[in-house]
Amino acid sequence: MSKRPSLPLLDSAATPDALRSLKKEQLRQLSDELRTEVIDAVGTTGGHLGSGLGVVELTVALHYVFNTPEDRLIWDVGHQCYPHKILTGRRDRIRTLRQGGGLSGFTKRSESEYDPFGAAHSSTSISAALGFAVANKLKNQPGRGIAVIGDGAMSAGMAYEAMNNAEQAGNRLVVILNDNDMSIAPPVGGLSGYLARMVSSSEYMGLRSLASKVTKKLSRRIHKAVDKAESHTRGMVTGGTFFEELGFYYVGPIDGHNLDHLIPVLENVRDSEQGPVLIHVVTTKGKGYAPAEESADKYHGVPKFDVVTGEKAKSAAGPPAYQNVFGDTLAKLAETDDRICAITAAMPSGTGVDRFAKAHPTRSFDVGIAEQHGVTFAAGLAAQGMRPFAAIYSTFLQRAYDQVVHDVAIQNLPVRFAIDRAGLVGADGATHAGSFDITYLATLPNFVVMAAGDEAELVHMTYTAAQYDDGPIAFRYPRGNGVGVPLPAVPEKLEIGKGRMVREGSKIAILSLGARLSEALKAADVLEAKGLSTSVADMRFAKPLDEALIERLVRSHDVVVTVEEGAVGGLGAHVLTFASDAGLTDGGLKIRTLRLPDAFQDQNSPEKQYAEAGLDADGIVETALKALRHNSAGVEEARA
Repeated sequence: MSKRPSLPLLDSAATPDALRSLKKEQLRQLSDELRTEVIDAVGTTGGHLGSGLGVVELTVALHYVFNTPEDRLIWDVGHQCYPHKILTGRRDRIRTLRQGGGLSGFTKRSESEYDPFGAAHSSTSISAALGFAVANKLKNQPGRGIAVIGDGAMSAGMAYEAMNNAEQAGNRLVVILNDNDMSIAPPVGGLSGYLARMVSSSEYMGLRSLASKVTKKLSRRIHKAVDKAESHTRGMVTGGTFFEELGFYYVGPIDGHNLDHLIPVLENVRDSEQGPVLIHVVTTKGKGYAPAEESADKYHGVPKFDVVTGEKAKSAAGPPAYQNVFGDTLAKLAETDDRICAITAAMPSGTGVDRFAKAHPTRSFDVGIAEQHGVTFAAGLAAQGMRPFAAIYSTFLQRAYDQVVHDVAIQNLPVRFAIDRAGLVGADGATHAGSFDITYLATLPNFVVMAAGDEAELVHMTYTAAQYDDGPIAFRYPRGNGVGVPLPAVPEKLEIGKGRMVREGSKIAILSLGARLSEALKAADVLEAKGLSTSVADMRFAKPLDEALIERLVRSHDVVVTVEEGAVGGLGAHVLTFASDAGLTDGGLKIRTLRLPDAFQDQNSPEKQYAEAGLDADGIVETALKALRHNSAGVEEARA
């Protein structure tokens, strides 16, 4: 790890209490030092960069003005929290970000009292902050709920559901709208800063409160007219009419990098009786680091990089990424099928839909952070005869499960779900792991659920899904690059519910679903070297099961081991249920299931995560040998 730079003010401001002992004039230098530390740390570890650099001054100002941790500060998504972690007693560990045993790349309750609410998915902050605010109000305790939410997160309906319910929190709730991408604000300058200070001042708020009390003495009609006129007049000047209609007192827009503007506004809001309040700040992603400012999208999440040049560490050339295989395959299929369209929820490049969009822009839809809408939108497209592919990360598809059940499965609509980031995802940890999709989809009637063993299988499954019109169908694939098998020139339409034998043996059978196939083959090599003839089946389908293949392997082998990158309730559970129903275990249990542990695994390299879960070749071998010994002992005992 690199040696951290010497930064005098930052060295003395290890906690918010220490920060609040500084003079206001020192906060500019502190912010510059904090930005330097963030750049150096992320250059060492990799991680989210642009978003954190954009909130450096805002982070300093919030901890300086508010009494954290009594005032509960919640960062929406949490990927911009690195400056916050440095200022809240974690600077000495900041170069362990996203590493095994190190700091999480997101906020995490178990990590610090300054992380009151864990977040890694979007648009939850206002709801959580409202909960903290109302709880303190009901308990007659001090403390506010402060939510910092980016404009991108405002594309999710949950944010508005929370705002619609926020009035009862009063001045206990403060929402900071960090406008850093969508450019929803007019130009920010001295005038807007002056206006923000004015409308947040106690004099203005007091006068407004007095005027409201006076007009309430008049007729209801006059009171409503005056209130509406004041709101709209201020809205025309500051742009906040929409938020006023939701019950918020709007302040802004203000320059989120100008501490002379930020501090007075935050102090006014802190000391006011008005609320709830929304403060609209405008920031720049990557602020203060030229490479990140010039290419905000490419510096959103980065590998390790050279701080001086901005040059990122290059990974060795290898097989194509799964997401790109999917995107290219779908784009090719759409050339001859104008019913194919693609939907993503704010992750076009992460899912490969950007490649489809370049070739077919009118049939590509980015719905924003709105997975629920995206799934039902796809259902509507399917009902009208289109062939929609909803390309969504496994962990984000969880947000739309009711729509998957109610709008897709019950109506048996042929929506195609391309489920990216299936299985464990390494540095992003538990919040982004694709652990549950096999279970939560294979339990639904009408669904077909596939998992790609390699990149060639992904091509076949994409084509199979495109051709399948009998109901919903899903196929899952992992993060990262393929294993290096050649991509087929012509895709194959798979027979629904049929697996394939990759290796024939007679003693041990490994039933693999998904990208653990390469580890299953390695395990078979080890077992063969021990004189144990081993079969490997790529099951391809979690639903419907290839029952004939399972029955053959169970009857002809001493031990059967299922392997999948998913939680309990997936392939293994379905195989056991079938085997039980079919009476295949009557002669003694010979099936073992390998799946993810019943735990949320912290960040680490994927290899170490899978080893910890027992889903690498060593784990498969160990399970097979234990089962074989147990079965042999059982046979000997029965004979005795």
